[in-house]
Amino acid sequence: MVETPGMRWGGKAARRLARLGSVRIGPGLTGEELARVEEQFGFEFADDHRSFLAAGLPAGGGWPDWRYGNPDGLRRWLTLPGKGVLEAVRLRGYWASSWGARPDDVTDAEDAAAHHLAAAPWLVPIFGGRYLPAGRGTYGHPVLSVYGADIICWAPDLVDYVLQEFGEGGVGRRYSYEGWEMSASAEFWAEYLAWSALEP
Repeated sequence: MVETPGMRWGGKAARRLARLGSVRIGPGLTGEELARVEEQFGFEFADDHRSFLAAGLPAGGGWPDWRYGNPDGLRRWLTLPGKGVLEAVRLRGYWASSWGARPDDVTDAEDAAAHHLAAAPWLVPIFGGRYLPAGRGTYGHPVLSVYGADIICWAPDLVDYVLQEFGEGGVGRRYSYEGWEMSASAEFWAEYLAWSALEP
C-alpha cells in the first residue's frame, strides 16, 4: 500500500504521543475494526485520524474506545457538536450565512439548521472535548475544542495537538491562532469557527 500524506501525518502524531509516554496505548485498530466503526456510526475518519488510530489505540479516561466502547455513549459523543450548534441557533441567534435567510420562527430556524447540519461533515472525538472533522481523503484539519455551543480552534493539526494536550507543560494549553491560517477546513465548521472566534 502506498503511504499517503494523511497516513504520514497520522503516523507522526501517533509516534509523538508514544514518545511522550504520558498515555497508555494499546494495539491499533485493524482495517476491519475501522470499517466496522465507520459503518456502525455512519461517518468516515479523516486520513490522519484513521492512521493515528491504526498505529495505536490510546486508552484511559477521555479517549473514545472505538474497539470496546459503549455504542450509545460513543453516539452521544458524536452528536454533541451538532447539538451545540442547534442550541446556538435557538438561544444565541446563530445562523450560518451559507444557509440563506433565517426563518423568523425559532422552531423553524432550528429545523432548518438541523437539515443543513445533516449535510455537514461529522466531528469525530479525539480526546475529551477535542474533535477532528470526518472525511475520507482529507487530513490536516485543525483540532476543534467543542463544549456545548462553544467551538474554537485548539491546535492547527493533529500532530501539534498531541504535544499541546499531552506534552510537558502543555496540558490544557489553548493554541493561539492569531495570524495562523487553517491548512484544511471542513465545510460549515470553518464558518462556525470564524463566528465563534469573534465571540467575547
